[in-house]
Amino acid sequence: MPDASDTRLNRTEREEVKERSNPPALILHEAIRLEGQEELKRPTSSLLWSGLAAGLSMGFSMVGEALMMTHLPDEPWRPLIASFGYCFGFLIVILGRQQLFTENTLTVILPLLHRWSTDTLMKVVRLWALVFAANIVGTLLFSAFAVGTEAFSPQLRAAFVELGTTAARSVFTTTLLHGVLAGWLIALLVWITPSVGQARFFVIVALTWLIAVGKFAHVIAGSVEVSFAAMSGEIGWDRYAFGFLLPSLIGNVLGGVGMVALINHAQVRQDQ
Repeated sequence: MPDASDTRLNRTEREEVKERSNPPALILHEAIRLEGQEELKRPTSSLLWSGLAAGLSMGFSMVGEALMMTHLPDEPWRPLIASFGYCFGFLIVILGRQQLFTENTLTVILPLLHRWSTDTLMKVVRLWALVFAANIVGTLLFSAFAVGTEAFSPQLRAAFVELGTTAARSVFTTTLLHGVLAGWLIALLVWITPSVGQARFFVIVALTWLIAVGKFAHVIAGSVEVSFAAMSGEIGWDRYAFGFLLPSLIGNVLGGVGMVALINHAQVRQDQ
């Protein structure tokens, strides 16, 4: 039987209440799972081109942050403002529906957790391999463009180097832990996006700003910065590959799959 509060609302008013309420976790889970199923069906060429586009677009996170760094005074609060520039690449990629590897630590994992099979597992491995490779190629191409042309001023190039050397400065374990935090935040971004509606822009900005200001290690965005430093001769390529790329990749996967996909899937299973 409806309670007293229900009897005071007509049908239209009850529908409006539902629309204004946050969707339950099951609805979020199913929306993302169905999207993941569609992603797993995409042809190889589509994944590669979309992944390449995302890798190139992430270069504008480096550009945006460097632009703000060079135009702000050298004060203690500068990183808090300059970190908003880091959001630009993510806005382009996410709103443009390009394939970013770290988003897929949640999106395509939910179909696998929902119904485990060898076939689905192989599809996930295929998508991860294609998207990650295309993302990295895109970041390297952007860095090569930044190093090999006069598109950016010497001041900006110096800021690029500073970003890259800072990202590659930490030891393996610290970078891995920073990668867990970055992967966790990106997967959370994917999880809550279906429920925020028109506030999506601000949610993307808020969570990616937190990654930037916390100096957490996002494998794709960081690849642009660290590879620029390597191409400029400031660090070695071994530092790029094993000091940044590998630990941040492991951390992003652990953060996305372990801290968001598994936990939120378990929550939904309990609700069911």
